[in-house]
Amino acid sequence: MNEKELQSTSLTGYQKFAIFILAITQFTVILDFMVMSPLGDILMKSLNLKPSHFGLVVSTYAFSAGISGLLTAGFADKFDRKKLLLFFYVGFIAGTILCGMVTSYALLVAARIVTGLFGGVIGSISMAIVADLFTTHQRGRVMGFIQMGFGASQILGIPIGLYLANAWGWHAPFLWVAAMAAIVALLIAIKLKPINKHLGIKQEKSPFAHLTHTIAKKDYRIGFTSTALLSIGGFMMMPFGSAFAINNLHITQDQLPIVFMIAGLSTLIVMPLIGKLSDKIDKFKIFVYASIWSIVMIAIYTNLSVTPLWLVAILNVLMMMGIMSRMVPSTALSTSIPVMQDRGAFMSINSSLQQIAGGIAAAFAGTIVVQKDEFSPLEHYNTLGIIIIIISIISIFFLFRVDKLVKKNAEEKLQTIPNIGEI
Repeated sequence: MNEKELQSTSLTGYQKFAIFILAITQFTVILDFMVMSPLGDILMKSLNLKPSHFGLVVSTYAFSAGISGLLTAGFADKFDRKKLLLFFYVGFIAGTILCGMVTSYALLVAARIVTGLFGGVIGSISMAIVADLFTTHQRGRVMGFIQMGFGASQILGIPIGLYLANAWGWHAPFLWVAAMAAIVALLIAIKLKPINKHLGIKQEKSPFAHLTHTIAKKDYRIGFTSTALLSIGGFMMMPFGSAFAINNLHITQDQLPIVFMIAGLSTLIVMPLIGKLSDKIDKFKIFVYASIWSIVMIAIYTNLSVTPLWLVAILNVLMMMGIMSRMVPSTALSTSIPVMQDRGAFMSINSSLQQIAGGIAAAFAGTIVVQKDEFSPLEHYNTLGIIIIIISIISIFFLFRVDKLVKKNAEEKLQTIPNIGEI
């Protein structure tokens, strides 16, 4: 590979397909998780749940996903990544089907644990595939497209999910997600090529040794901490977003899909733009600007009372633009930290700690937010906003360290290459 090719950000036809299949995989996994927020008010009323109980439903998925990530980290670099992705994706589909069949709170918690055990690992496998198939100079754009799954889930998934829930009950969205995911699994099995280049690199024979080796690296731990901090804010606000909108802002159940759809549409437009900017401009600077923007909007949004629909939609769009715009540059930087033979383990541990941190955040948020009865306003939602703002400021410092680390590694790599034209 010559220097011109190394720096190129052009994508092959197969790379574009890989982006599509990873993005749509992320879409289904994110939708399964994200649909819990708009279903929150329905579930709390139909199952007679307190905020703390609903926070536990969300956090159990995160905890099981985190445990699964740690258990599989040592094995993540010892298999073809395609086979690994397909195995966990099929398990995720099975767990989602269970969510669409249960009839009680206890069984719902159990079903979410099963879904988390499989679904929580898929994101880390996808990130390892991105790192294997795309150069550093392509990853910002790639991550922008893959993260579009979040926006697409709000534009198409969440409104349709809410419609299905209002028409046929809260089970219907889960069965719908499982049906879509089954089609995606078939595409992965047939069209995605084996991803096993990393198997040719010498590794520790013991999965446990590989796990401890990855955790022991100080550089990796900086990346882990940065990612965990970023997940806390989203997990704190997300579970109670619909309940806050309905009970505090007085948005109706029929208007709620409109709010999510508009926010999702804006995300779908913004994410690719942020991805392209991240490949052209310093990724850390993009992250800082997005963090400042999100801090201001979180402070405004979490202190709202009764608000017109049009203003809620606008403020929600502005807030989500800031929050999601942080994810593209931060993820692109994080995927640049590990060497090839550690990527699977790094991404698994990274995803695991992200999920565990998020699970703690969701459970913690459930103890802060209070609702006197099922129709009264949520109290102390603004307290969550203050905590998220503080964590956002701390996360800037940690990503600064990640940015320095990535740039240092890139410089050292160039210095060890005597003739880049011979690579």
